[in-house]
Amino acid sequence: MKFQRGVSLNGLMIGSVIFALVALLTMKVLPEWIEYGKILRVVKATAGDSSLKEATIPDVRAAYDKRADIDVIKSVTGQDIDVSKEGGELVISFAYTKKVPLFYNVSLVFDFEGSSAKK
Repeated sequence: MKFQRGVSLNGLMIGSVIFALVALLTMKVLPEWIEYGKILRVVKATAGDSSLKEATIPDVRAAYDKRADIDVIKSVTGQDIDVSKEGGELVISFAYTKKVPLFYNVSLVFDFEGSSAKK
């Protein structure tokens, strides 16, 4: 046993702490990114709805709210979206800030924004 192989107790403890911090960060941040993806999907689906091409702004907001209720979206309501027309196409955009507390007085702040406009 001239050359021993394996992980020392110190290495195992340090690796465990790093793994725990990454897991904590993932568990706190991932739901916010999933919700952002849902909002973007709902905004694009609402803007692409052919029955809303000639609708008024309150009608578009009501249609967004109905779809957001189905996907349980709480961060952006119909009143928070901006509705406009560009080139005859309905464009819906949004922007919001989300503060994610990690532990004690440490938090992450995300500025999310999106639009149904094709880029």
